[in-house]
Formats: sequence, C-alpha cells, structure tokens
Amino acid sequence: MAVLGQRYQEIAADLRRGLGGPGEPVPSTRQVVRTYGVALATAARALDVLRQEGLIEAVPRVGYVVAAPAKRRPRRRDHAELVFDRIVAAALDLADEEGLDAVSIRGVAGRLGVPAMSLHRHIGDKETLVLALADAAFGDLVLPADPGGGWRARLEASARAQWQLYRRRPWLAQLNPLGRPVPSLNLLRHADWLMASLVDLGLTPETQMTMHITLFNYVRGIAVNLEAEARAQAESGLSEDEWLERQTFPDVVASGEFPSFTRVVGALAEGYDFDLDHLFGFGLAALLEGFAGVVREAGYHREGPDPS
Repeated sequence: MAVLGQRYQEIAADLRRGLGGPGEPVPSTRQVVRTYGVALATAARALDVLRQEGLIEAVPRVGYVVAAPAKRRPRRRDHAELVFDRIVAAALDLADEEGLDAVSIRGVAGRLGVPAMSLHRHIGDKETLVLALADAAFGDLVLPADPGGGWRARLEASARAQWQLYRRRPWLAQLNPLGRPVPSLNLLRHADWLMASLVDLGLTPETQMTMHITLFNYVRGIAVNLEAEARAQAESGLSEDEWLERQTFPDVVASGEFPSFTRVVGALAEGYDFDLDHLFGFGLAALLEGFAGVVREAGYHREGPDPS
C-alpha cells in the first residue's frame, strides 16, 4: 500500500496490478498523465518504479513493455511504506476484534506499542486511517474470474462475494453511506468487474449506474444488521430466538388489532426463523428478477438467447 501523499506509488501499484503478459505494451507517460490527472514528473516516477523492479523494460521506438519473468526482481519497499502497512494491518486487527468504533490513532498506536504522535507522520488523522482501512478490507473481496451464465450470474457472484466479505468483517458495512461513497481503488475494481457485464445490454449509462448502486446498497443494507446483532447479543446475553421469546408479540397478536399479521403469524406453527443469510438470498433473487425486467425492456425483446 502506498505511503500517504506519494501519488506516484499509488499509481505504480495500480499499474502493477494491471500488467499483462511479457512483451505487452504498458501505458506511456502521457497516457498515465491523462488517466490519473497527474504531472508528467509524477507519471514518469511511477513508471520508473516498475522499471526498477524489473517488471517493465524500455524498447526503442515502442516504449515500455512488460518484461519477461526472468528479468523481474523483488520490489524494494521503503521504510515509510512498510510502516504504513503495519499501521493499517493493526487497524484491521482492531476493527475485526472490537468493531469500527474501537479504531482510532491512539488505539492503533497502543496495539503497535508506540506513541500516538508517531503515527500522525504516516497516517494523518482518523478519517485517513479509516479510508485506508476500508480500502484494505475491500482488497479481500474475492471475485471469480468467470462465473459463467451471463450478466445475471455475474451480478449474483458480485453480491455474494460482497456479502461474504461483510460476514467476515461486519464492521465494514457501517462504512460507505449511499451519498458519500468511500474513495477506494479496491472498491472501484469491484464496481468495474460488476459493470463489465452491463455494457452490452442496451442499458443507458444512468441505468447501469443505478443497477450497480442498488445492488451494492442492497447487500450493505442487509449487512448493517450483522454487527448490530452481534453487539446486541453481547450486551444482552440473548440469542435472536431467546430475545423474541421475551417480547410481548403474543399479547399484541391476541389483541385483534392486526388481523392480517395475526393470520400469518398463526400459520407459522414452528415460529419464524430470523436468518440473515436466508433474508439476503431471498431478497437478492427478487432483486435480480427485477433487473431482468429492466434488461428486457432495454432492448432484449429481439430474437436470440436471453443474455441472463
């Protein structure tokens, strides 16, 4: 992970992840400038990082290309970058063990056994720490190379991968509010992977973006209950079923004020199993079915196989 403020390292890391096979072209300095909106010197420095690592080489009248594996050597990482990685790793451990509220500059410093002021040189403030934390966590989002089955299978795979990530790290769902998304490169890779399946369906760009945002926030919306439920169980000492047994729902049902609700509850002979995984899967299937209608209306009435 790049040192905060050293933009060239962030760009080098991004380029490194996108390298193709030996001999394939690498973005030129000017292409890097246009893509990332940086100065020529910054773009040149980013490419030089990859050259020094032996990942790319200059070819006369061609430019940079991906080097053969034999020419590659381990990337040397400076001290500040290693320190930044240690800080983020400690913050991840803290969030996983105690939740997002426990993450602070002071808390991470305590875990590392160093003064809190020493971290500010590398991380700045808590907001920066949380953003780095989120990006690192979304880096663990595992997507299949090719789920098969068309756009619908790809969207389902994306949603399930996101759900499993929240299952492993419930605190992560507390981040990324709908109107203020976290600026995360790893999250953008997830979005790019998902949206690649929507580009040839005849959908407008607005519809593609809306489908992506709707799906992402459906998963997050269910997942926000994971940490809340874990906290409630820890504070009350009661499971979901035990808590429900102690509530006054039977009295409310017996009052006769809610006949439709009473009819449904009365038909549940063994009660209702409130299971978040089941709710997630049920809602996901319904959402994807709704998306299928949007896709059909966008132009797939014509002859040929349904792209889903």
